[in-house]
Amino acid sequence: MMENSIQIAWDFLERTGDLGDPETASRVLLSSVEARVRTGERRMLMLSNTAISDYRKFRAERKGLEVVVC
Repeated sequence: MMENSIQIAWDFLERTGDLGDPETASRVLLSSVEARVRTGERRMLMLSNTAISDYRKFRAERKGLEVVVC
């Protein structure tokens, strides 16, 4: 269930061009799904959608903190 939820979120983010760094994405998606499972959530699409939302929030928060190297 967790693996499938993460895969659905990953595929969606990849298709929309929102994926970003794969290592960071996998860490954030896993953390999101794991946190919801610990609270008792078992609906795969709810887990996936929440992970997508959490990842987009994470990226938006980090966007202002990115360092540009010239």
